[in-house]
Formats: sequence, structure tokens, C-alpha cells
Amino acid sequence: MKKEQQEESRTTLKNIEHHTNTDDQRFVKDKIIERQLRFQDLLISISTTYINSDLTDIDALIGKSLKQIGEFVGADRSYIFSYDFENNTTSNTYEWCAKDIAPEIANLQNIPTDVISPWLDAHRQGQAFYVEDVSLLPEDGEQGLRAILEPQGIKSLITIPKIKNKELIGFIGFDAVHKINRYEENEKDILFVFANMLVNVIQRKENEEQIRAQEQKKEELLKNLFRQNEELNEYAHVVSHDLKAPLINIHSLVHWFMEDHKAALNENALKPLHQVLFNVEKMDFLIKGILDYSTIDKLESEDRLIDFNILVNEVVQTILLPSHVKISIQNTLPSVYGNAWRFRQVFQNLIQNAIHYNDKEEALIEIGATKKGAHFEFFVKDNGIGIKSDYFERIFKVFTKLESTGLSSGVGLSIVKKIITFYHGSIWLESEEGVGTTFYFTFGQNNAMA
Repeated sequence: MKKEQQEESRTTLKNIEHHTNTDDQRFVKDKIIERQLRFQDLLISISTTYINSDLTDIDALIGKSLKQIGEFVGADRSYIFSYDFENNTTSNTYEWCAKDIAPEIANLQNIPTDVISPWLDAHRQGQAFYVEDVSLLPEDGEQGLRAILEPQGIKSLITIPKIKNKELIGFIGFDAVHKINRYEENEKDILFVFANMLVNVIQRKENEEQIRAQEQKKEELLKNLFRQNEELNEYAHVVSHDLKAPLINIHSLVHWFMEDHKAALNENALKPLHQVLFNVEKMDFLIKGILDYSTIDKLESEDRLIDFNILVNEVVQTILLPSHVKISIQNTLPSVYGNAWRFRQVFQNLIQNAIHYNDKEEALIEIGATKKGAHFEFFVKDNGIGIKSDYFERIFKVFTKLESTGLSSGVGLSIVKKIITFYHGSIWLESEEGVGTTFYFTFGQNNAMA
């Protein structure tokens, strides 16, 4: 009976031990899971900070995250290194140290990569380099890994590669100085996620800096262009103004000479003098065109609502119309907000162009507008000589003319284009040689009013 009781007691003890071990295992497993969950929550918190930050102080953000991760995994020092494979070196760029740990960042610049070849090999394969106990490393001389780590007081370390666009660019690392530190596999996986986050946030910072540099460069370019345009406009104004005085003198002197000697000069003698006057007048037209073109965007008079019915009729009355030219104006033209002088220049140049390039016995010019949604589409139509399609874009450039005869300056359509562009509008044309041309244009949606 006594023997049976002893056997029963042994069985009971074994059962108690089994249950105790099972409970302990379950407790340890629960602790590991809880730690992993807290680690993941920390990583999510850091990621959220990175996403919501404007990265104006990226150094502080990275330093804070190195501290948070370092403290969580029980490291005494955490850091970031960058690889320089052109010079085969690596340098410490960021570092966090616990209170009683001496910083090493100043001593870890331009370190030859062959010194850390074991972990460089691991990083090139996309793997972590982990030393649980530095004292177990082989004693391989002054340049060996153990000889480098032990003077820094490192007992354990782990380094995780940083990879951008499939290219190894550096690593993050965690040193344990006070005690040996063990990393579970899932902790390593989480550290890989953190390394990727660092790559992304630094890449985002670089992108923002590139965008900012491009914007600054663009702003400087615009300032330079504005300054150059101002200088060119001022130069054109000064030169044109200075040229007008001698032209007037030449015209007057030639005219007086012809008047004083008309009795003694025959037609052949007068012909070259008439040619001189013609070219002086042509030059005067050119100078006036340059002055008009250079002052389009420098007018200081106030904008107002302009009735185009009145404006177009006033323009027509100021033009000396040949007897064979007939102009038809639509009587329902809209009112447009803007500068009257600019608008007059548009219609005056288009009408004069239609008159000048017309070879018909009866020249017909039609002016009107059609409502197109929120804005009006104007047109000036003629039955003139027409324009080759090859010239549709070229005619809007300064000094471009369809023919070299006459008093045309070659600036008129350039002025029209510049004014319409000033009002954020557009201009285009339809034309058939020998049949005629129609210019269409708008002044932008914000300008046209019914």
C-alpha cells in the first residue's frame, strides 16, 4: 500500500511540473507577442510622424526615431552609416547615444570598407549582420573586426542594410555596451522595416530639396527674364526715340530741296529723291511699330469696360480707306474689360493688314464676334490674297512680312499677338490663297462681357 502511495505522489508531482512548465512557456510566449505588438506600434507611430512632418528639420526627426528604436531594443547606441563605393569608404551620418555612452560619430568618418568586409558582404546580399557576443569573435589582428568593436565597449551589435532602388546605400546599426543583447528573428524583420522607412523619408527630403531648388531656379530665371525684357523694352524705346529726330530732319531736308529746285529737276532726277522719302516714311513706320510693341505691357492707364461697337467704328474712322474697300461691322459686338489703346491696336493692325494684302477690285472686310460659352470669339475676315499655311505661325513674329513692298513694318501682327497674349487670349487664322483670310481671336474668359 505504501508503495502505491509513493507512485501516486510521483505522478502528481510530474503533472504539477508539466502544468507549471506549460504555464511558463505560455507566459513567455505571451510576453514575446506583447513585445512584438508594442514594437510594431512604435514603428507605426514613427511612420505617422514621418508622413505628417514637413521634414524641415529631418535631422531632429531621425535622431528622435533612432532614440526611440534604440531604447526599445535595449541598445546603448544607434546610428546610420552611408556607403561611398567610389572611394570604398563608409561614414557615420546620424548617431544616438544613451546618457553614459560616449559618442563615436566623429571617429567613424571615411572608414575603409575592407575593415568591415564581413557585414558589407552580408549587406550586399540584403541580410542583417548580427554579432550576439563580440568577445567570441576571432582575434584577427589590429585591423580585425573584434579589435575595432571592443575598444568602443561593444558587447553586441546588429546592422541592417539600407537599400534604395535595389542599390545598397548604407546601413543602420544598434550597439549594446552594458550587456549582451539578443534579437529575435521577427525583431530583425521589424528593424528592416525601420531601415526602409529611413530610406523613404530621406528620399522624400531629397525630392523636396530638388523641387525647392528647381522652384528657386525657376524664380531666378523669371526675374532675369523680366529684367532682360525691361532692359530690351527700354533700349527699344530709347533707340526708336533717338532715331525719329534724324529721320524727320532727313525727310524735311529732302522735301525742301525738292521744293526749292523743282524747276531745275526733271522726273529722272526727282525719282531717287522720291525713293529716299519713301524709305524714310517706311523707316518711320518701322520705328513706330517698335515703340508700340515695346510699350504694350507697360501702359499705366486704368482698364475699364470698353464698348467694342464704339471702339471699332472709331478705329475705322481713323483709317484712310481706299475707295474700293468696304468694311462691314457686326452691330452686336460685346463690351470687354481692358485697355482701350491695346484694343484699338488689335483692330487697327488687323484691318490695315486686310487692306494692304488685298488684290481685289472690290475689297471686302467683315468684323464680328460669336459667343462661345463664357467668352467671345472675334473675327476679321477679308477677301484678299490669302496666306500660305507655311506662314500661319511665322507671320506673328516681329519683322515677318509676306512681301517686302509698301510701307508695312512687319510688326503689326506681332503687336496683335502680344496684346492678345497679355490678356490670356489666343489668335489663329484660316486662309486660302487667292480667296481670303480670317483671323480669329479671344481675350480670355475673364475679360469678355456681354
